[in-house]
Amino acid sequence: MTCPHCRAADATFGSKVAAADRKRYLRRGPDQTTAEIVRSVRALGLRQATLLDIGAGIGVVHHELLDDGVAAAVHVEAATAYLDVARLETDARGHGNRVRFVQGDLVEVAGGLEPADVVTLDRVVCCYPGYAALLTRSADKCRAAYVLSYPRSRWYVRLVVWAQNLVRRLRRDAFRTFVHPEAAIRQALTEAGLRPAGERDFFVWRVEWYRR
Repeated sequence: MTCPHCRAADATFGSKVAAADRKRYLRRGPDQTTAEIVRSVRALGLRQATLLDIGAGIGVVHHELLDDGVAAAVHVEAATAYLDVARLETDARGHGNRVRFVQGDLVEVAGGLEPADVVTLDRVVCCYPGYAALLTRSADKCRAAYVLSYPRSRWYVRLVVWAQNLVRRLRRDAFRTFVHPEAAIRQALTEAGLRPAGERDFFVWRVEWYRR
């Protein structure tokens, strides 16, 4: 990976973090935004769809969807530990032959990926400084539906993100998170040919879905 931020993510999200995320998922199920993304994809009623999950973490989106509606998934992730845990859980669920794992920055690896019926990005835009390129390249891979979550641009969210980044800076952790302008996110996706189809706001997060 040539992306400095992706290398920082690989260092930040190590084996302990990935194992804890899996343990929490197995005990409690998907997080709030992930559950909403899964619900919105299921509501599309697509059968035998292909999924491209970007910044997929431990793979919760495809773990949930491969049992109903989705035929195959591509899992793109920068963090090695997340990939290792995602593979472990994928095999445990019997999905090993239906998931392709790709390590790297989506902007860098997009050329080697086929378009998918559904593209998802759960809490990924906030981990990427060059969000416009990420959105444009990922939208190019979408054939039917596109769903993402990102932090709302509210003062209390910006304050928390600022404090988190300050702590990381003091710890000499190169990883950073971002609150990007909501209007600019929507503009990038509509300019890429996607049509807004719905949204849901939570206290911190916003989930939006689009159609091609």
